[in-house]
Amino acid sequence: MKVTVDWVNDLNFIGKNSKRQNVMFGGEGDYVSPMENLLMSIGACSSVDVVMILQKARQNITGCHCEVDSERADEPPRRFTGLKLKFVVRGKDLSTKQVKKAVDLSVEKYCSVMHSLDPNMPVETSFEIVPV
Repeated sequence: MKVTVDWVNDLNFIGKNSKRQNVMFGGEGDYVSPMENLLMSIGACSSVDVVMILQKARQNITGCHCEVDSERADEPPRRFTGLKLKFVVRGKDLSTKQVKKAVDLSVEKYCSVMHSLDPNMPVETSFEIVPV
């Protein structure tokens, strides 16, 4: 895997992957900050895991929403010191046991983005099932 990041102007940058897909990053202004992007990546990576695990368990999932809240250190490098992930999973006749298992497996084993961070950082999870 390889990406590039180029300075655009001010404190704004453009990231590009090998498929020529772009992401705009900004230290100021209208773009997503790199740290916000990392949080979104954690939410996306975990959500992919949750959806895949529930589909493999033959759960009738129709939606997955992930809210990621973080705590950061006050001093540089201002790394994340704690995360809270809340999943809102929609579907028909979803099993609470299966949803919990999917969330736990993502956080404890599969989410490569999360596991690229400090392994001692506390991560709290919760979930809500919305029947359709």
